[in-house]
Amino acid sequence: MNLTSKHILVKGKVQGVFFRKNTKQIADELKIKGWVKNSDEGHVEIIAQADEDSIKKLIEWCRQGPPKAEVKDVIVSDAKVEEDFKTFYIDRE
Repeated sequence: MNLTSKHILVKGKVQGVFFRKNTKQIADELKIKGWVKNSDEGHVEIIAQADEDSIKKLIEWCRQGPPKAEVKDVIVSDAKVEEDFKTFYIDRE
């Protein structure tokens, strides 16, 4: 399987609305590895590593997010990841 890695930045009202928890659930369902965290700027940041189809599905979900989110923008770029992730986790740092 050919893995791809993407950096996804989700802007809008995305903190305090269970965005990270829901992202983890979706990522686990899609067998995506990587992490999700809140950024200091008030966004949600994701590193996702999986096949291209699964990444596309995650990006589409991010455009809407969980029910209380108000997504304004989703910025996707290629990520240079030095490791192969074993799971998808919430980074709480």
